Amino acid sequence: MDWLEYENIAYEKGYEKICGVDEAGRGPLSGPVCAAAVILPKGKIIEGVNDSKKLSEKKREQLFEVIKKEAAAYSIGWASVEEIESINILNAAMLAMKRAVEGLKTAPDFVYIDGNKTPDLEIPCEAIVKGDAKSMSVAAASILAKVSRDRLMQEYAKQYPEYGFEKHKGYGTKLHNEAILKYGPTPIHRMSFLRKLLSKKDE
Repeated sequence: MDWLEYENIAYEKGYEKICGVDEAGRGPLSGPVCAAAVILPKGKIIEGVNDSKKLSEKKREQLFEVIKKEAAAYSIGWASVEEIESINILNAAMLAMKRAVEGLKTAPDFVYIDGNKTPDLEIPCEAIVKGDAKSMSVAAASILAKVSRDRLMQEYAKQYPEYGFEKHKGYGTKLHNEAILKYGPTPIHRMSFLRKLLSKKDE
């Protein structure tokens, strides 16, 4: 496959600084949502980069450092649990993406977003469904977002050791669900995501 197909389409239209954006953490029951924006040098392919979900944790950690070194610019954006609860997870993911793009030291002139919706940007942008498996810059962004969020959840694991965040990173695994039912939610849990689970407790 051609990892640079989408980037090359944008270059052919006259754009020069192509940015890929992806998020991590829309599905978990706890923690913020994270997004990353990456501008790679023209024609750059980073060996091993792929959709973050297809890579091992060890491989993602290795590539995280390589991407940061090789990127022309990169930025991480977040939306908090409070924002997720206030504006819903989809809008919070869009907000994190917008913050990631706006945090870039070099302003892009075209942005590819993973998914089927684009955040509110003043720069031309296009959504690519499964973009993290089709575009080098979006795949690179998927790794930065995933590793950044996983590292934060590992920090939360020290704060709330009984929940096992280092194992499931906040996703609704059996272990996590059992911990919530036993110990109750923490301040980093998304209460709107827990209604179904907690209603079982009340039955």
